[in-house]
Amino acid sequence: MKRLSAALAAAAALLIAGPAAADALIDNVNGVTLDDRGAPLRFTGIVITREGRVVKLLQPNEKRPDRPDWRADLKGKTVLPGFVDAHGHLLELGFGALTLDLADTKSLDEALAKIAAYAAANPERKWILGRGWNQEAWGLGRFPTSADLDKAVRDRPVWLERADGHAAWANSAAMAAAGVDAKTATPAGGRIEKANGAPSGVFVDAAKALVERAVPKPLPKERALALEKAQVALLSVGVTATADMGTTLDDWQALRRAGDLGALRVRVMSYGAGLEDTLRIGVTGPTPWLYGGKLKLVGVKLYADGALGSRGAWLKAPYADAAGQRGAGFYSDAQLKNLMSRAAMDGYQVAVHAIGDAANAQVLSAIEDLAQTYTGDRRWRIEHAQIVDPADLPRFGRNGVIASMQPIHQPSDRTMAEARLGPDRLAGAYAWATMLKVGGALAFGTDYPVERPDPFAGWAAAFTRTDAAGAPYGGWQPQEKLTREAAWAAYTSGGAYAGFAEKEFGRLAPGMWADFIVVSGGDPLLLSPSELRAVKVEQSWVGGVMVWEGR
Repeated sequence: MKRLSAALAAAAALLIAGPAAADALIDNVNGVTLDDRGAPLRFTGIVITREGRVVKLLQPNEKRPDRPDWRADLKGKTVLPGFVDAHGHLLELGFGALTLDLADTKSLDEALAKIAAYAAANPERKWILGRGWNQEAWGLGRFPTSADLDKAVRDRPVWLERADGHAAWANSAAMAAAGVDAKTATPAGGRIEKANGAPSGVFVDAAKALVERAVPKPLPKERALALEKAQVALLSVGVTATADMGTTLDDWQALRRAGDLGALRVRVMSYGAGLEDTLRIGVTGPTPWLYGGKLKLVGVKLYADGALGSRGAWLKAPYADAAGQRGAGFYSDAQLKNLMSRAAMDGYQVAVHAIGDAANAQVLSAIEDLAQTYTGDRRWRIEHAQIVDPADLPRFGRNGVIASMQPIHQPSDRTMAEARLGPDRLAGAYAWATMLKVGGALAFGTDYPVERPDPFAGWAAAFTRTDAAGAPYGGWQPQEKLTREAAWAAYTSGGAYAGFAEKEFGRLAPGMWADFIVVSGGDPLLLSPSELRAVKVEQSWVGGVMVWEGR
């Protein structure tokens, strides 16, 4: 990590000093991008302007500039446009690297041992914070409890977010610090898991706020460090641009501070965390691109429901594995439309989280109503769109709706989705191919830190519908497979289009930013799925400047 930090410091110095000089030449590459029709376009060199934009993609026998100001010979390595993650949580990714990570635990006992060891190694921390637990991966058959967590740590509060971020687990000390007890009312849009009438330690969706109000807020310097960690994590897997879904005012300040210092390397399309923070950041509407195309407030992020794993996703019929539970919508129809209308009124793009089929139907209905008033190129976004009633799928082809989806969720969630929904309600689950067939637009991401931000794993999942081991054979719900090229487009130009940035990045073409990655393994259009998953990023370039290099 010290070596990476030094490389990033050098990259920051380059950014401060100025971008690539006129007629810079990246030469001797095995390059491939997609053209404006989504077809592969191969090249062997890139000419770059002083500002860091592409002048021209060069073919093998095409004349190179006579005297470029500088030239980089990449010795035949494979070059691709940088990936665009259409849905992630930037600061949360960074904080995940600074706190306890339970994503790799396979059982409750293993998690408790890791929590106890972390607490012992960090006696100065007043709260033990972390994320990544998943009772489904543990095969627990229930949510964990505060009594479980007390076995690991009793002397101070512990607060651990579930892998999906839609539930959190508290020990007794954390609930006491927050003043949560049997008399605490459940807030709208949330659920308190209970045992014998008292909170049992897990808080779902809006109920998380009951404990979070007592958790110490990160210091500005901690946010700065988290942002640095997040950028390293993204650049190391080839993500050069991302949508930050749920930027708080404090997050925005951290991004602006990094931009002021020339330390913002990843391009960020920001969506404010709810209407209040969005209006406080943008005031009168979306910001212009700042810091040479590195940062822009584009719109607002709203929530219609929770997540499937915590049974917070809002379903039209009860969960197959929890009779009587259907999840919950966060807003009435009128409330949701009022929030969306207020944002659209000032020109903010609207992105709404919807996972369950009832939530997706509600958001689609709101869009259909609002599109009559707010005309033009609005690009309404539905984030996740995981479980959709087949009868509602054609509605994604109307009013320019973008389905912002995460292909890696499908292999990760497959068995859990089958349990939650039962075999007869899976036809509209993770329905990528149908989204395109009905005329919808696709934008792919990972929802990091819920999943690792590795786009190659998601790309492989999108055209195979299998996990890393190739299961299930032939793919899960194989009718929803995409072509390899369509999946790649959703991870690059589709992500840029979803943030009104398709003229800036997402492909390599004249006039666009020279954002590209150098990878091992050869041409990704010719690799097997397992080989594609194994591709490693060697360098990441943003605006014609190398901003990350691996070992």
